[in-house]
Amino acid sequence: MTSKTLFDKIWTNHSVGFRSDGKELLYIDRHVIHELHVPHAFSRLSKSNHQIHRKDLTVIVQDHTVPTREGLELISEHIKITREHARNYGLQLIDVHSKEHGIVHVVSPELGLALPGFTLACPDSHASTVGAIGCLAFGCGTSELEHILVTQTMVLNKPKQMRINLIGSLQRGVGAKDVALKIIGLLGVDAGKGYAVEFAGTVIDQMSVEERMTLCNMSIEWSCRTCIIAPDQKTIDWCSNRSQTPKGADWIQVLNYWQALGSDGDCQFDREHTIECSALVPQITWGTDPSQVLDIGALVPSAPSSQDNAHLQSIKAMEYMGVNPGQDLNGLMVNRVFIGSCSNSRINDLREVAQLVKGKKVANHVKALIVPGSTATKEQAELEGLDIIFKDAGFEWHKSGCSMCAGANGEIGQMGERCISTSNRNFENRQGRGVRTHLASPQMAAAAALAGHIVDSRDFLPITEH
Repeated sequence: MTSKTLFDKIWTNHSVGFRSDGKELLYIDRHVIHELHVPHAFSRLSKSNHQIHRKDLTVIVQDHTVPTREGLELISEHIKITREHARNYGLQLIDVHSKEHGIVHVVSPELGLALPGFTLACPDSHASTVGAIGCLAFGCGTSELEHILVTQTMVLNKPKQMRINLIGSLQRGVGAKDVALKIIGLLGVDAGKGYAVEFAGTVIDQMSVEERMTLCNMSIEWSCRTCIIAPDQKTIDWCSNRSQTPKGADWIQVLNYWQALGSDGDCQFDREHTIECSALVPQITWGTDPSQVLDIGALVPSAPSSQDNAHLQSIKAMEYMGVNPGQDLNGLMVNRVFIGSCSNSRINDLREVAQLVKGKKVANHVKALIVPGSTATKEQAELEGLDIIFKDAGFEWHKSGCSMCAGANGEIGQMGERCISTSNRNFENRQGRGVRTHLASPQMAAAAALAGHIVDSRDFLPITEH
């Protein structure tokens, strides 16, 4: 019998046909849509007079345009329209006021909409976040969105396959965001183009499920089509008793399926990379794409000597970010800190931040906000008293939503501000016109908020007893 990768096994189980152009039709187990894409997609659906094939497998989530500041109840047109379409088409809606509310990539696994061995489609590039639990997910465009609504299938070219072996053990104060940024820095923003990636190795074994979500979330930033991690006992424990997880005899059936999921020992990948992570240190971006990243304490590199596109991009990034070749970012003043987004807004992220900032104060000139990824995460943090630690330290404590990651809800920085952000993108003007965004881990962001400038977060970690 031919050996198969985990990706092959899930793909084969869901492939329902081929088109004349060679593309395959992949059955989609769950379809989650955020409000930015609802108006156009459902307008197309109405004009074509098509029906939704599986209403029970489609869920609408409100996250991008949701105000997260406490006491602010502005409702965007997108929110109003999603409510109307959900009601008219009889679809499940996770409303901004729901106890299940949150960022689509956070609540999908949190509620059990995404599960191991499933396929999932979402009109958002970071759909691959749920690959962390062994769910094969794909981002889709508006026309693809309409096709999925009508047929519950997605038209795809089967990608090539790559395995990233992460070996060794992470040092204290180094996390999944640092691993993700290091991968992008080493391989480049286009390295994953045309590939489905499987993450494996001892570092993956040691990571929590939430940390794996951070890693998978960032895979799109180096152009991966999708990514996946084989489910293990941590995954099974994490997925059990979710609101939409199978129960009773159905649970036993899916459990047997999940335990058999994994790449065969002698299977072949089109490409493999092995990265030793034991010496990895906290990472921070210096430029305007995630590959323009360096170890904290390292110097901003010189632009490539060749007068090509890479040279021009490097010069442009330095000008926008206000940094120079050979500069140490340590000590560079920070105006704003954002801890949130679908990359780093889960309970483990918040616990790490609370441990670092407890009993300390945010610098006077820094505006710092913490935005949990879901209402459930917010409530858990408040149950543990983390919100008190944050507010005592001078952080704003917000409701769940995308917030400053994309700024679609108006939560943006001011021209010229320097922001340390735990989000996944640092493109020009993404967090506000002229805002200079440095991507980093929650601990690095929190430490910068306290110091008032870029700093090595390990200097702020509590002393541990040996």
